[in-house]
Amino acid sequence: MLRFHTVGRIAVIVNESPLVFPVNYKSVEADRPMWIALRTRPGNIIDRASEQAAFEIDKIDHNEHEGWSVLVRGTLHHVDPDSAEFRERFDPQPWLIDDRDAWLIIEPFSISGRLLRSPQPDWPVHLGGYV
Repeated sequence: MLRFHTVGRIAVIVNESPLVFPVNYKSVEADRPMWIALRTRPGNIIDRASEQAAFEIDKIDHNEHEGWSVLVRGTLHHVDPDSAEFRERFDPQPWLIDDRDAWLIIEPFSISGRLLRSPQPDWPVHLGGYV
């Protein structure tokens, strides 16, 4: 799931309080375990956050009462985008690029997920087709 999406939420600790922000991201799967790469403005809250971070993506189908989520817990690292062609290979291409020059990765120590499925309906047809 992480490979096929580009927007998620990062949770960080700032001044002993958790904060959550939407971010563009890209999963990085080179010769090492997967990382989550993102860009942000230098000096902003995400850039100044502690090393402990969580990252989540999800998709919910309200009509079918189904969905999924993926949670990554890990360590937040600053990255020099010019080292090892990182910029060319792993740019998460944020929607608002202006001055987002702080490059970060989350190095996971835990990746978990959840699949939410609706129980099978008692009816052999979907009632939504008649509404």
